Amino acid sequence: MAGETPTLEELTRRLIAFRDARNWRQFHSLKDLIVSLNLEAAELLELTQWKSAGDFDREAEGADMRRRLAEECADVFIYLLLIAERTGIDLPSAAADKIGANDAKYPADRVRGRAAKYTEF
Repeated sequence: MAGETPTLEELTRRLIAFRDARNWRQFHSLKDLIVSLNLEAAELLELTQWKSAGDFDREAEGADMRRRLAEECADVFIYLLLIAERTGIDLPSAAADKIGANDAKYPADRVRGRAAKYTEF
């Protein structure tokens, strides 16, 4: 797999094997996985704390911040994979469905350049 981008299925299998080899499923209730996802998302958010949007954008161009962002994004993604595996959710299908629903809620000709929620137009 070196040099190749793994599929979601391959990543999930590898993640489950990692988890099961350590007997950690016992700690992975759905509730705890969702809590952990949010804790990791908060660590991602923490990287932006006390920085202006412009300063953070500039900092994110550097190798150190990109490495830190990658690590935190990976943590969030890993918990999302565990949640999807636990609940039987097909993430690509769910994402495609959500994009379709958002396309219907937010027609480009009506919302272009606006940050309003769909209930406001």
